[in-house]
Amino acid sequence: MPRWPKNYKKKHPDRNYAKETAYENRPEQVDRRVERNKDRRAAERKGLVRKGDGKEVDHLGSDRTGSLKGRKTRVVSRSENRRRQPKRS
Repeated sequence: MPRWPKNYKKKHPDRNYAKETAYENRPEQVDRRVERNKDRRAAERKGLVRKGDGKEVDHLGSDRTGSLKGRKTRVVSRSENRRRQPKRS
């Protein structure tokens, strides 16, 4: 028995996955992801967040581009952090 019906499309037809992957693998985006992960691990060591707790580390005063090094952070709920994010195009 197949898991998905034959007419089911797994991928969203309007998304360009190759373009997304190319963007995510840019050196500046890799550096930003590394900084986000470092800050999350630091918050875990301090006991502010845990896996699966629904919390995220928010970088205060950061814009959509540029470095995250040295930015102040705070722990917020996932819904609060997503609420204040700008819409992506």
